Amino acid sequence: MDLGDKTCWGNSKKDTWRTTLVLAYQSLGVVYGDLSISPIYVYTSTFAEDIHHSETNEEIFGVLSFVFWTLTLVPLFKYVFIVLRADDNGEGGTFALYSLICRHVKVSLLPNRQTADESLSTYKLKQPPKRENGSKVKTLLEKHKTLHTALLILVLLGTCMVIGDGVLTPVISVFSAVSGLELSMSKAHHEYAVIPITCFILVCLFALQHYGSHRIGFIFAPIVLLWLLCLSGLGLYNILYWDPHVYKALSPYYMYKFLKKTKTRGWMSLGGILLCITGSEAMFADLGHFSYAAIQIAFTFLVYPALILGYMGQAAYLSKHHQMAHEISYYVSVPASVRWPVIVIAILASVVGSQAIISGTFSIINQSQSLGCFPRVKVVHTSDKKHGQIYIPEINWILMILCIAVTIGFRDTKHMGNASGLAVMAVMMVTTCLTSLVIVLCWNKPPILGLCFLLFFGSIELLYFSASLVKFREGAWLPILLALILVTVMFIWHYGTTKKYEYDLQNKVSLEWLLALGSSLGISRVPGIGLVFTDLTSGIPANFSRFVTNLPAFHRILVFVCVKFVPVPFVPPAERYLIGRVGPSSLRSYRCIVRYGYRDVHQDVDSFESELVNRIAEFIRYDWTHPEPASDPGNEDNGFQSATSSGECRLAVIGSSDFCATRAIDSVESLQQISVSGSFQTVQSVADIIDVEMNPPVKTRRVTFAVDDHSDSDEPEDLQMRQELEDLLDAQQSGTAFILGHSHVKTKQGSSVWKRLAINVGYNFLRRNCRGPDVVLKVPPVSMLEVGMVYVV
Repeated sequence: MDLGDKTCWGNSKKDTWRTTLVLAYQSLGVVYGDLSISPIYVYTSTFAEDIHHSETNEEIFGVLSFVFWTLTLVPLFKYVFIVLRADDNGEGGTFALYSLICRHVKVSLLPNRQTADESLSTYKLKQPPKRENGSKVKTLLEKHKTLHTALLILVLLGTCMVIGDGVLTPVISVFSAVSGLELSMSKAHHEYAVIPITCFILVCLFALQHYGSHRIGFIFAPIVLLWLLCLSGLGLYNILYWDPHVYKALSPYYMYKFLKKTKTRGWMSLGGILLCITGSEAMFADLGHFSYAAIQIAFTFLVYPALILGYMGQAAYLSKHHQMAHEISYYVSVPASVRWPVIVIAILASVVGSQAIISGTFSIINQSQSLGCFPRVKVVHTSDKKHGQIYIPEINWILMILCIAVTIGFRDTKHMGNASGLAVMAVMMVTTCLTSLVIVLCWNKPPILGLCFLLFFGSIELLYFSASLVKFREGAWLPILLALILVTVMFIWHYGTTKKYEYDLQNKVSLEWLLALGSSLGISRVPGIGLVFTDLTSGIPANFSRFVTNLPAFHRILVFVCVKFVPVPFVPPAERYLIGRVGPSSLRSYRCIVRYGYRDVHQDVDSFESELVNRIAEFIRYDWTHPEPASDPGNEDNGFQSATSSGECRLAVIGSSDFCATRAIDSVESLQQISVSGSFQTVQSVADIIDVEMNPPVKTRRVTFAVDDHSDSDEPEDLQMRQELEDLLDAQQSGTAFILGHSHVKTKQGSSVWKRLAINVGYNFLRRNCRGPDVVLKVPPVSMLEVGMVYVV
């Protein structure tokens, strides 16, 4: 199952029916594992304490009616028909909604944004017809900075609840599946068997994560399909055998009768009913792996009917077995002759559902890290062929420890369900709020439509959320505690990163300082290429001036590299590199801005180094063959200096030879969002830069370009261009050094107590205990130089 096959990611209108059906089948193992396993524990959690099954059947039929309408309104109407359309270039999830909003409204708090980012083909910022009411909402959001922060905190809260769900869902799924063993052994033996078996399965599940799911992913869909067939088949059998008239309970009237009889206890039991939509968010979060039509077909025509039949079958069985009021379980409705095979299939399906949520947790933490909202962690890509198959060692073992602790600590479905239900509903409420903003700001619909969406679905989810919140002391405290810890960590990291960037911006060195360096000051140029990593997109970083001050030498080829993330899911490789000069051509100094989307895969250091040198060579040829026109020195707008007036030359998008396009873009930088400055001229890029492989007896670096020594032109520009390319080739063969900053951040004197706690204690603690930038950038230790810097913010 190749989830990374981009040919299958296109618009559903372009998909053939065969491709769509194949994707719908594959989505069963990735998207619906968690949702399909929920019938095992919904009735058990609902009837755990607050309500009891009676001979009138009003309770069981009322719960069935609630389950039916909840499944119909939330997963079917809300997600399948509305939320799935709010995709970001085919990607879904909390960060997809946030990035979509940030591209249409100036609410982003990400640093080092540029106008050039808005020219990306994946940015897709359409200029819609202006609506008076919609523009008022947009103006309100852009005007108040507190709303920017509140929106970010809302997104972080949703993200933290997804991570919390990554702890709770594997526990309740596996535990509920294994609990079927209680029907085959005594209660005393059951207590000593279910917990160890659940812990053993969870340990094995997390221990195998580093191999990646791509090796056995092809069996995920058949397992879930087999489970859905079992669920629907057993449900249909129970309906026909025990109570063919159970369909009458689908009427909303039974919800009224249920609440009229049970009153407050019935409202509190909604915390168990909401578990029937556990995993619905995965339909949106995993949208990027499949098409909209595939997910819609799989849910509407297979998953939804199978779930409804499963719940109806259980209700039909329980309506005729009132003696089991105190031991309601899914497995009691399974005939004894097929119980063991069903238990095995259920355990396998629970493992598949757990694997999906664990992979989703890795993915969303990687996205958070990309957007500067999570401490640096090591991301391992487990498959070279399939996109999105990642493994994060630190997070994996933390999740495993928490899952084992929850299993041993709670020991029953009631507490696990209370905790899981609150986390699930909190994520859905965040999605509802963000989608209502997308309806108004991105789809340009009337604000009243977004408000109706928010009120209708928000009221349903708030009802369920309140029922879960009442169970605070009975398990619901756990996701709240996890969310508070994670939100604090993520916000402190984002705050410290932003303050550090502001310090870099205020203390950057002018180009005149770099030009003044020379042999007269004892500065020497050593062979090789020096890659100076910085967050700045213009100017000379302060850590480089400190480096030269302590070690009066730098490389003959100097490249200031800024690896930045853009609020889009993917940046096309042909548009990734933005390259320009720093100073005159004789200085041999360049600036390279490498742009990634929040779902992009970082290149390994060898391919990055080779491609970077190749793109610089292409830029040199382009720059000499397309001279920069003279610009107006007085042309400054809103306090931003133009590229020429700041001493830096234009930046150009240097694409691959297959892309064959280069765009010239002015280099600008600001902490505030700026609008698109118009279209950019497109010209042909260099076509005669070729790849040559050097094959000496010993292993050497691959040369990715060659200099044409047979050119007949004697023009001064051609000679200078050829000399510059030769210098670049010689420097590459001499080796590359990676110069990174090693920072310590502290607050200024007189800072508030909260700022001192956040920076001096929180941020520095996280910085010391997370991965270094060399791990994230995949820099080899043998080629790394670290420059110490103290940031006073």
